[in-house]
Parts: sequence; structure tokens; C-alpha cells
Amino acid sequence: MPQEVKRYNVRMAGIGGQGVVTASHILSNAVVIGKGYSSLVPFFGSEKRNAPVESYVRISNDEIYEIGEIVFPNVLMIFSAQVITLGKSYTMPFYTGLKENGIILINNKEPLKLIADEEKELRDKKANIYYLPATELANDIAGTDLATNMAMVGAISAIFGMPDMDSIEGSVKDRFIGKGIVTSGGTASLDSVIEKKFAKKQKLLQANMDTIKAAYQYAVDHKWGIHADAKEKPVAV
Repeated sequence: MPQEVKRYNVRMAGIGGQGVVTASHILSNAVVIGKGYSSLVPFFGSEKRNAPVESYVRISNDEIYEIGEIVFPNVLMIFSAQVITLGKSYTMPFYTGLKENGIILINNKEPLKLIADEEKELRDKKANIYYLPATELANDIAGTDLATNMAMVGAISAIFGMPDMDSIEGSVKDRFIGKGIVTSGGTASLDSVIEKKFAKKQKLLQANMDTIKAAYQYAVDHKWGIHADAKEKPVAV
């Protein structure tokens, strides 16, 4: 029996300094590590804090042939409420092009107050909207809001049911540790510097992974995405 094809076209939107592009790389690479398929295209204007940032990620368990901007996403990841409340986005309104039964993951503690027209359009699209306290999780677990993007990666992975946690960890290791740490054949002082650098990166890796796992579990506990009852499961095409 052929496997069910999963295909998600994800548009990530946030503001500079939140690690939107890093999140897209980690998600995309994790899918590839897990023997899936992915392509990504980051997009940003002026590289400065609080400027709008978007990134487009395609992931699937089947081959992908499309590249470039995602005009009609079936998934939106909103890293900052300002994308919606202050219009800090290259795509307005934020749900432009969203397919019917699409998924929207928003970093916010509670539902945002949308204008009546926005609420109606999202109802008409039968959008599945999930609010994740990503920044709060990042601060509580990693001790910094810089891990907000890790929480978003964890939650969306739970919603999709892919990539698996081992693949995510492999991707995070590639991003934050990489292959640059090697055993030194030089002096003892140089060895000490390398060991300290490695230890610091290992601590960073652990903090990020703890945040990812907590957000993943948050999505599971709230029965989001594939963890919902069958009649409530979002459809992605």
C-alpha cells in the first residue's frame, strides 16, 4: 500500500532578530536528515532588528520540484504578533493566499483580536489557528527569548508529524555545533579553549532542544494537527 503523501508549503513571517531564517533552515534540514524532501527560500529586505522577514519552506515525504516564493501556502507560521497587529509583513493581510483548511501557528499567549472581515475570511477558509506561547516557553526553558524560533519549530513538527525528534536534533547540531569542533593536536592551552567552546555550544544545543521538545509536547497535549481527533484533523494539499 503506497504511503500517504504529506506536503506542506510553509510561509514563515516575523521580524528581524527572531531567527525566522534559522528556523526555516533547521526545519528544512531536519526533513532532509529524516529522508524526506525540502526546499527553502529566505526573503528579507534591510537586515536590521524589527524589520519584516519572511522565509518559504516546502517539505514533503515525496519529491519536490517547485522552488521560489510560496504564493499559496497551506501553512503560515507567524513569529511575532506585530506581523498581524502592526502590519510588519511583506504579505498583507497576513493570510493572503492561504489555502482552504490551512494551518496557522501564531506566537502569542492568547488569541489575537482580529477585525471582523479577517475573522470571516479565515472562517470561510476553514483555517486551523493555533496560538503558541513560544516566547514564554523560550524564556522559561532556555532562559532567553532567542529560543523563540526553536519553540516554533517544535510545535510545527508536532502539528505535521514530521520531522521526527532525532532528525530535528541532528539539524540543530549541524546549525549550532557543526563539524568545526575537532580534537586539537596543539598546545594544552589551545585544547582548553576548544573544550570550553565545545562545552558552551553543547549547553546551547541542550537549551534549544529542551525548548523544541517542550513546544512539541505543548502541541501534542493540545491535540493540534495530526494529534487532533480524526474529524478535526487539518487537511494539507
